Amino acid sequence: MGKDVIIACDFSSAKQTFEFLDKFGDRKPFVKIGMELFYAEGPSIVRELKQRGHKIFLDLKLHDIPNTVKKAMAVLSSLDVDICNLHAGGTIRMMQAALEGLTREDGSRPLLIAVTQLTSTDQESMENDLLIREPLDQVVMHYAQNAAKAGLDGVVCSPLEAGKVHSCCGNQFLTVTPGVRFADGDIGDQKRVTTPRQAKELGSDYIVVGRPITAVSDPVSAYERCVAEFID
Repeated sequence: MGKDVIIACDFSSAKQTFEFLDKFGDRKPFVKIGMELFYAEGPSIVRELKQRGHKIFLDLKLHDIPNTVKKAMAVLSSLDVDICNLHAGGTIRMMQAALEGLTREDGSRPLLIAVTQLTSTDQESMENDLLIREPLDQVVMHYAQNAAKAGLDGVVCSPLEAGKVHSCCGNQFLTVTPGVRFADGDIGDQKRVTTPRQAKELGSDYIVVGRPITAVSDPVSAYERCVAEFID
């Protein structure tokens, strides 16, 4: 897989999702299915989008005891998604168990990446709410190194941290980065953000873009703008 723009389809129904994606005609953008849509529609939405020709990042952020995560990943592996994820905060043991569950009998599996710290988290909230006192980027790097030790393919992180993740975990270790906004756009509830072009310069492998594409009057043009800034 090369660099790509992943559209966050944070809709509450299959109907809304298909109406949105139909605007793209024959183009089949890489899409992210998050908790809202998956909980509303279940595995059928994944199967339908795969049949339509989309690559899928299934963003469910699993975080539980290792055995539970292993069993859940075994179920998700049958959906044939391209990327799925979990929380790195669940420990190396949990991540290793997830990888075991995700790997099929023939040895194939989706890419597995770990969420380090959410892009809505800043230093103040991490210290006050989570009682983690270390600098935020140090925490992200530690979580990324744990994910690499567990055998995962990469992490979800801010574009601001992508270059540092590659420095400590290698260039083949993927960085999937939300927190992307256009320079003239609203950052919403995100704290650590960049533009698509900045994300490219900082070393992001994939950018995940939601509202700047899904909440505008011409989403196709917004998507093409992202592609032009990040890939072309």
